Order: sequence, then C-alpha cells, then structure tokens
Amino acid sequence: MRHTSLMRSASIAALAAMAGGILLYPATAADPRIAKVLPPPPAPVASTAYIASGENTSSSIALGIGKSVVIDLPRDVKDVLVADPKIANAVVRSARRAYLIGIAVGQTNVFFFDEQGRQIAGYDIAITRDLNGVRAALKQALPEVIIEGVGDGIMLSGSVASPGESQQAFDLAVRLAGADTKVVNHIAIRGRDQVMLKVTVAEVQRDIIKQLGIDLNASIGFGSSVINFNNTNAFSAFGQALGDSSITGITNNLTATLRAMERAGVIRTLAEPNIAAISGETATFIAGGEFPIPSGLSCDTTRSPPVCQPQIEYKKFGVSLNFTPVVLTEGRISLKVMTEVSDLSTDNAMTLQLPGSTQSLTVPSIRTRRADTVLEIPSGGALAMAGMLQETTRQQINGLPGLMQLPVLGALFKSRDYVNRQTELMVLVTPYIVRAVAPKNLSRPDDGFADPSDPSSVLLGRLNRIYGIAGRVDPNQIYHGTYGFNLD
Repeated sequence: MRHTSLMRSASIAALAAMAGGILLYPATAADPRIAKVLPPPPAPVASTAYIASGENTSSSIALGIGKSVVIDLPRDVKDVLVADPKIANAVVRSARRAYLIGIAVGQTNVFFFDEQGRQIAGYDIAITRDLNGVRAALKQALPEVIIEGVGDGIMLSGSVASPGESQQAFDLAVRLAGADTKVVNHIAIRGRDQVMLKVTVAEVQRDIIKQLGIDLNASIGFGSSVINFNNTNAFSAFGQALGDSSITGITNNLTATLRAMERAGVIRTLAEPNIAAISGETATFIAGGEFPIPSGLSCDTTRSPPVCQPQIEYKKFGVSLNFTPVVLTEGRISLKVMTEVSDLSTDNAMTLQLPGSTQSLTVPSIRTRRADTVLEIPSGGALAMAGMLQETTRQQINGLPGLMQLPVLGALFKSRDYVNRQTELMVLVTPYIVRAVAPKNLSRPDDGFADPSDPSSVLLGRLNRIYGIAGRVDPNQIYHGTYGFNLD
C-alpha cells in the first residue's frame, strides 16, 4: 500500500515537471525522495547592445610590406574578419594556425571567432615600410637609436651623446629610406652644449659727389624785337643740387651763374653682438629700428568728400644676426650664420599723394647687405667674411645741344654731376662652447657709475664720478708725495 503511494507521488511530480507547472509537494523525513518541483528559469533578454570585439580587446602587431607573421590560436577557428583586405590579409592554414600578411601601408584589424561566435583573438595591425635594412645599419652605427615606422614615414627615437650623432642618425635614415620618405627626428640628447657667438660687423661707406654747372640768362634786342636766352642745367645723377653755392656775374644784358659744390663723406657702422644658444637651436639678434610704410587706405565714406587715412606697417632695419650652432664633437662646431646690414636710403624712394589731401608721403627704400653661409669651425676659432665690396659710379652731363660740344666754350652751356660711392662690409665670427658662470664673475656697463657733485660738474666738467680699483697701482704715476694746495 505504501509502495503504491510512492509511485503515485513520483508520477505526479514527473507530470508536473513535464507540464512546466508549479507544484509544491513538501518532503518529509519518512519520504526524502519527494522534493520541490519549480518552473525552469526564463531565458535572459538583453536590454542594450554591447561591443563583443574591438580595439580594446586587440593586440598590436607591426608588419612591413610583403612581410608575414604566424599566429597560433588556442581553439579551432570557424570565422575570420579582416577590416580592410587591401591593407592586410589573413590566411588560415589549419584549425589553429593563421598567417597575417602585410599588403600596403596603413592600419587595419583582424578578429578570429570559434563555432559559437566567440572571439578567440583580435589584432590591431599597422603596415609600414620594411625597415629591417635601415634598422640594421643604424644599430651598427648607433646602437642606442630606435627606428619605427609611422604611416608612410619613419620616426627616430632613443638617446645619443651629442647633436652630431643625432644629425648623423637623421642623415643616415634619410639616405637609406629614400628622399621621398618623411623622417621625424625625436632623438634625445643627453648632454646639450651651449654655444656663444661673438660677432663683429664693420662697414665703411665713402661718398664723393661733385657738381659743376653754369647757368646763362641773356636778353638780346634787334630793333623792336627782343630774344631772351635762358639755360638752366639740372644735376640729375645725384637727383638734386647739393646746396646753394653759386657765383653770379652780370655784364650788360648777360647774367652768368656758376654753381659748384663738392661733398665727401664717410659712414662707419660697427656692431659687436654676443649671443648664446643651445646646440641645435636658432638664436636671433637685431640692433636697429623700424620705420613706417603705408600698406593701404582706410576711408570714411560717410563724409563728402570721403576722408582717407593711410594704414601703417613697420619695416625693420639695422644689423641683424641669425645663427644655428650644432656641436659635432668636442671642440668642433657646425655653424649656420646669416648676417644682414640694412639702412634707409633716399635712392629709389617713392612719393605718394594722399587722396583728398594736398599732402604727400615719401617712403624711403632700404639698402641691404647680406651674408649667409654654413661652415665648420673649432671652438675659439675665428672666421672672417670679407671682400664684400661694392662701388658705384654715376656721371651725367646736361647742357644745350650743339653748344655743349664746343671745345672750351662748351663748358659754359653744360653741367656735370659726378657720384662715387664705395662700401665695404666685413664680418668676424668666433664661436665658443660655454658653461654657466657665477654672477660675481660678471660685470655690468654701469658698474662704478655715480652722478658727480655740483662743483665737480660745474667747475671741472665731469659727467660722473671716477672710482679706482682697490690695490691697483697706476703705472703712469711717477711722483710720490704731497701735491696740490696746502693750507696751513
């Protein structure tokens, strides 16, 4: 009877389980085989989309064009996804081995999946130029330099002892990779030297101008007819007369004016800049000024007539220095120097008439002398860039046609203008490898300067007090004793 009850209870539980219904049949100590029958749990429903495979789960692989890498996978491969087959290709040779082949320069990624669609592996592939040959050459010459491909270019990294080695690695990479390859030099220099450049720029300009001319004014009468004769000759070589220096003679109805002037001048320009820069960097120095030049007009059209004002830009002139030093080895410096000396000139000046005004604006020209060179020089050695000579001679004769060709008397009907200009520029360059110094070892131009007292300034004409250096003996002092005015 009990056996039948147990069979009936089991059958009911099985039917309930098969029907998927809810049936609770408490177990007892006498019948432990009877347990709770619960419904199966519902299947999970995804509420949002998520990334199953991406760059975050990928490993990076760098390949050269035409190069391959072998991948061993932990499970059997069912599916392969290549983002851009034009960049790289994946070939599956067995269930757990694949080959990645670089085709063209670029970036792509590859994913491997198993039978259930789960990701086995993912790789972010960067295809660059084949740099094995360049890498081997750089490793032999400079073992601390690292070369990597970035897109269609290459990047140098690592560290070297001097800028010369950095430049050597850059030149070697450009030569081996090709001139059309972009090379980025990101090499760190462990000890960067500082270079001070001492430059002397000296220029001498000599001008000689001679002007000689005769102006004739006469009145000749024939009965009731009068003929007026006027001959005034201009000095067109220089552009204007030097001054009003003339001698006038009057005889009857003839007036003769002799205009003669001669000018000789010397212009001396001297600049001695000292400037320092880190090896491989560029330093610039300029001593001069700026002058305004018109760059356009700004007009107020609300007025009648319109009122216009010129817009002003400033142009630099003076002595400028631009240099880039590179310390090659201990004591030797590769130096790129650009020196320019410019000043204002009235030659080829331009005169502009302001619109709506009777005023004019004269814009001067700039006369420029420039020297640009690259050289290698030891520290403390001097370089002289000399021989930059320029000589300009202009001579012009104006006069009355026909009469000015007469021998001797032709000088009365003509004027002569002669201009000779000579310019010589010399640049002395001396580089030094320098180190930092203590402030106490430096001096200022105003050291020892002090305003004089009123009696010293008024009676003795002194502009500043004079101080001596303690412990210094004047070599010109030959008298020792009391001197001056002694009041008892």
